[in-house]
Amino acid sequence: MNPQNGYDVEDIAVGMSAETAKTITDADIVLFAGVSTDVNAVHMDEEYGRTTQFGGRIAHGMLSASLLSSVLGNRLPGPGVVYMSQSLRFRAPVRIGDTVHAKVIVREVIAEKCRVILDTVCTVGDKVVIDGEAMVMATSRRKREAAAKAVAGGPVPASGDS
Repeated sequence: MNPQNGYDVEDIAVGMSAETAKTITDADIVLFAGVSTDVNAVHMDEEYGRTTQFGGRIAHGMLSASLLSSVLGNRLPGPGVVYMSQSLRFRAPVRIGDTVHAKVIVREVIAEKCRVILDTVCTVGDKVVIDGEAMVMATSRRKREAAAKAVAGGPVPASGDS
């Protein structure tokens, strides 16, 4: 673990996973619209939403997708991670009252570059609403120790050594 309690790249293995869940509320949609400035009527106006193929308002796709960022930044790899890229496929709408489960699964670790490639998926019940792939830069214990050694001008004592 790194000093912020995130996983270092040296601690991450293929198959590791983490997830979070959130029930989407009207307030979430209104707040997301305010932050993103996306006030598309399909998100904001129930009457208009009823005239669309969705039959009512739907949450912003990026609101649900942002839960993936929460998993990456808070759980796996966790604090200290830097998001590098994300592909997303929006499969189904999310509505007010739906509970979105966001999950990431480590597919590949490129330790020498501190890169981790993860499969990402958001579901509501058994239905996939978003899937894709993320690439992140994880922290590295090896690089932290090398930097500390360079700053100190000598070898870094092992944990517990004096």
